[in-house]
Amino acid sequence: MPVIEPPIPADEQHRLQTLRELLILDTEPEERFDVLTSYIASLLDVPIALVSLVDENRQWFKSMCGLDATETPRSISFCGHAILGSDIMVVNDALKDPRFADNPLVLGEPKIRFYAGAPLEMANGMRVGTLCVIDRVPRVLDPWEIDHLKDLARVIALELQGIAAAEAFQRVGMKPLP
Repeated sequence: MPVIEPPIPADEQHRLQTLRELLILDTEPEERFDVLTSYIASLLDVPIALVSLVDENRQWFKSMCGLDATETPRSISFCGHAILGSDIMVVNDALKDPRFADNPLVLGEPKIRFYAGAPLEMANGMRVGTLCVIDRVPRVLDPWEIDHLKDLARVIALELQGIAAAEAFQRVGMKPLP
């Protein structure tokens, strides 16, 4: 069975514009995000946690804990599916999910068996990426773990919006007087 690519959201152009306005794609790692991914990985006892941003062609990782890659194609991304809804997407066993059973990220490295992704939803309702956790064995999250993943995704979304607001303020503040 072939890989099932994530569908493109109906509001894709607006979503991509929101993502670009954050001015975060392809930027250097930042401690504030790395601390949060490390914390959620430890809290949920998973080997991999990511802040993933989904653009036209890829998912790019602003922060990674337990993974060396900086991006993967959107066509095989779990996060591309997760941004389609506002709830956490949980895949308890990727080998039993028809969307992912033949996915190269499942069959090869990093050998994803469990995935949970909380959408990073901006103030305008656009979901630009996820805070996700990954394990190499099947598992189930309890309600307490889901709440923590949701809460940290909100914190990360606020941080992303704060960076964009600070950049905009700086641009306006540096504008020469007429």
